Amino acid sequence: MKVALILGSTSDLPVAEKAFGALKEFEIEYEARIMSAHRTPEAVADFSRNAEARGFGVIIAFAGMAAHLAGVIASYTTLPVIGVPCGGGALGGLDALLATAQMPSGVPVATVAIDGGANAALLAVRILSLSDERLAGRLPDYKQRLADQVQQKDAELNVNNYG
Repeated sequence: MKVALILGSTSDLPVAEKAFGALKEFEIEYEARIMSAHRTPEAVADFSRNAEARGFGVIIAFAGMAAHLAGVIASYTTLPVIGVPCGGGALGGLDALLATAQMPSGVPVATVAIDGGANAALLAVRILSLSDERLAGRLPDYKQRLADQVQQKDAELNVNNYG
């Protein structure tokens, strides 16, 4: 299965690029598009309605400010939708976080941190790993690499300065 990444505008691209990297690391096919819940609502609806038939298993939506994109997508599909609130604007992304997290009952959207593109991709990997043994087998190795990186940083920091 592949992952759809829908950006509300080009200003969301730096956050989405973090997701591209994580998906590439796990060798997951993805498609990125720019669509607006407010300026191209018909395109969002059409894409969302047909995403499952096109082989997508998860949709990640990136949006700032009013951030209605993830909720609109979720209203047209039964696929898991992950919302990434993007920073910027007068409120630094808090408005996007609240708009993404406060979905009405029956229209669930998983929400990651402001500018959390990498975590959104990793959550998509975990979701897809439930039905993909290859991905499921790679997740423990990934987690071990993270732990190894922390231990290396600790070893570098843990020096005796009483020399």
